[in-house]
Parts: sequence; structure tokens; C-alpha cells
Amino acid sequence: ILPFGAVFIELYFIFSAIWENQVYTLFSFLFLVYVILVICCAEIAVVIVYFQLCAENYRWWWKSFFVAAGSGLYVFLYGAFFYVDKLEIVGFTSTVLYFGYTALMSITFGMFTGTVGFFASFTFVRYVYSAVKID
Repeated sequence: ILPFGAVFIELYFIFSAIWENQVYTLFSFLFLVYVILVICCAEIAVVIVYFQLCAENYRWWWKSFFVAAGSGLYVFLYGAFFYVDKLEIVGFTSTVLYFGYTALMSITFGMFTGTVGFFASFTFVRYVYSAVKID
């Protein structure tokens, strides 16, 4: 939920720009939010992998991906909230299109954040195990 919290406010402006035909002009702030998102996903995944390795659970590969990728589910739930609260869409076809595109955006967001979490964890594990001395 922490990576979603990093982009929560910005999602409102992005959804408004896409679905309410408003102009989006905060690209420098969007880049800053992107950097915060990447750092947040990396830190969360590394901390979870560290706790897993401390518990001697060495199956960290998928866990590091899904911990960070779970924010895609929160993006989809926010899209459903935005649909109910802000939009006035009528008709079955428009609703299916909205939720289809929102699902695609959420899956892409989840894949991106999951990939960031995995590569950060992979780098962390390589660094930790490269420092181990075997005598």
C-alpha cells in the first residue's frame, strides 16, 4: 500500500486528464512522483526480502515481485472509486471500456512496480552474498 500512497494524489489528476478531458500540465511533479515511487518500491521489496532471508526462507524471487506489484490492485480499486464518485458514465459499453482500460493501466502499473521490486531485491541479494566469506 505504500507505493500506492506515493502516487495517490497524482492518480486523481491523471484520471481526470484521461476521463474528464482536462489538461494535465504537472509533468515535472509527475517525474518527482515517479522517482519517489521507484525508491519506495525498491525499499519495500528489499526489506521484505531481508526479513525472508533472516527467517531462512530463500524463495524470495516471486515474493519480491508480488510485494511491489500489489500496488496495481490498489490502482484498480482507486479507478473503481473514481468511477463511482467522480464520473457520470451511463451505458454498458462505456462502463466496460472504462474498466477495461483501467485494468490495463493497473496491470501495467503492477508489472512496472513488481519489476522494480524484483531487480532491487536481486541487486541486494547479490550484494549481500558477494560479501560472504567461505573459509
